[in-house]
Amino acid sequence: MSRRELSTPRTVVVTGASAGIGRATATMFAARGARVALLARGGAGLDAAAAEVRAAGGEALPIRTDMAEPEQVEAAAGRVEEELGPIDVWVNNAFTAAFGRFLDIPPEEFLQATRATYLGFVHGTRAALRRMAPRDRGTIVQVGSALAYRGIPLQSAYCGAKHAMAGFTEAVRCELLHDRSAVRITMVEMPAVNTPQFTWLRSHLPQHAQPVPPIYQPEVAARAVVRAADHPRRREYRVGGSTVLTVLANAVAPGLLDRYLARTAFGSQQTDAHVRPEGHGNLFAPADESRDYGAHGVFDDRAHASSPQQWASRHHLGKAVMAAGITAAGCAAMRRNRHP
Repeated sequence: MSRRELSTPRTVVVTGASAGIGRATATMFAARGARVALLARGGAGLDAAAAEVRAAGGEALPIRTDMAEPEQVEAAAGRVEEELGPIDVWVNNAFTAAFGRFLDIPPEEFLQATRATYLGFVHGTRAALRRMAPRDRGTIVQVGSALAYRGIPLQSAYCGAKHAMAGFTEAVRCELLHDRSAVRITMVEMPAVNTPQFTWLRSHLPQHAQPVPPIYQPEVAARAVVRAADHPRRREYRVGGSTVLTVLANAVAPGLLDRYLARTAFGSQQTDAHVRPEGHGNLFAPADESRDYGAHGVFDDRAHASSPQQWASRHHLGKAVMAAGITAAGCAAMRRNRHP
């Protein structure tokens, strides 16, 4: 793809665009002159995100959409093409979840988290492909997570949904390859990111939820999404050294990682530095209906604004990073085997 093609304004759909990674991604596309459709549930957050897109130089089309409802997703996609033109890039990012031990999460909450997070990606992918496949062009970017490969305690609903999304995406990619389609689908696996989710998700934890360090700012994740949209032939992008090492460690010594996370992940996902949020979070209704939370969460003082691993990947040093990760994971496994 030429530089001229990369700089050409495009029609981009971003789901979950009212906060976090989605909002930062929408703003970055807008800075390149893109026409950006923003899909989310919360009115105040969506309006503020649209204003940021316009301020950055893009055209904004905010559409209130519940990604768990396929009819709403299909209607939104139709409106985008009517008002902005054919969709070139569709970014699936929206999600919600419930924090807590599996047995503390009621079935209706687990079901809703799965509908919004996993099936939301399915509905978005279907709406995009129904339009892209007949034209034989377009790109779908799935915003995933290191937790699509490695489940951790207290996030069973989210981990299950992200694992499902990865398997679903692989299946769809194979179908596109079979059809010799020029439509591309790629995944971006994220590390812990400083977004409002840790303040507004449904929580059954005794303390305020927090991402497992190291924590990155949403803009780090957004840069990876935009790059994936520019270079979608690559099947997967991994953001942050922690993501690479997590995936590799799980491949090398999953049993040891089970025991390590059993000992450490309960404490590392909670903090007493912030007051525990009350209420039911945004599981069944948006948290940003009347209040805009912005792109960032409450961990700005601990979040990294850049990722050396991301730089290495962009400069074709990914194999070296992977080799180093394999070595580190292997050494850690050997040390633990010697000293149980």
